[in-house]
Amino acid sequence: MKNITKTAIFLILLTLLNVACSKRENEARPIVAVTTFPLYDITKHIAGESVKIVNILPFGVEPHDYEPTPKLVASIEKSALVLYSGAGLEPWTSGFEFKNRAIDMSRFVALRTLHDTTTVDPHYWLDFQNMKKVTEIITQELITVSPKNRTLYLQNKKSYLQMLENLDALYQKKLASCKRDTVVVNHNAFGYLANKYNFHVESLSGLSPDAQPSAKNIIRLIGVIKEHNVSTVFFEDFASDKAIKGVANSAQTTVDILKPLGNITADEANEHLSYETMMKINLEKLSKALSCH
Repeated sequence: MKNITKTAIFLILLTLLNVACSKRENEARPIVAVTTFPLYDITKHIAGESVKIVNILPFGVEPHDYEPTPKLVASIEKSALVLYSGAGLEPWTSGFEFKNRAIDMSRFVALRTLHDTTTVDPHYWLDFQNMKKVTEIITQELITVSPKNRTLYLQNKKSYLQMLENLDALYQKKLASCKRDTVVVNHNAFGYLANKYNFHVESLSGLSPDAQPSAKNIIRLIGVIKEHNVSTVFFEDFASDKAIKGVANSAQTTVDILKPLGNITADEANEHLSYETMMKINLEKLSKALSCH
């Protein structure tokens, strides 16, 4: 009986010790706060469990004009590193006093401007070359935050860059020969893809998915659909689909979801869907809509 009691006590103490060690490990991990899903995806793949990642933009929330809650502001202040997308996507960062290192990732990429304007398109993560540049910067920043994991980060970076190379090659192959040349979307977020892979994008609203479309633009878009024999009209998760579905109905065409990937839904996050997976899904839908072969 005494032996059983001693064994039980030993196991309890061992369990408590493991819990305490695990808690200390978690507390010791640097906190890295990120805004958009692509920044999260890169950081997660490079750092793994070596850092605690805080999503400033919760999964399932539209990224344009989002304002962090007081609780998230407190997490930002505790972070060793803050990575935000920039290019006007997060207005709250203007004038925000970061306690520690904060990086505007848009400073390291090639940004496109809209025709005849100086307006910058913030959806630069839909260009794989830009994603490579961001991956390089994030890796270096993570090494600064956690130097002991340098070898791991460099190995993971190599794998991630290869994944981006493979995606680029896949897009080039699948979109090389297409019968159609125009894609109609709810929100003007796909210009980087269109520029790289030689198709045109016509949108119902501007760079913000919440912009109200004019009656004139709705009529114009219906004409574009008919003129270019557009088979599918695309919308996205976080914007109202009422107007674009009305356009599709008037033009007698089908509708589907195309992902700008500024964020993903909570269900997609629970399924651990990656940037790679989501971009492959986008490619299949684009290839079908453009009648590529």
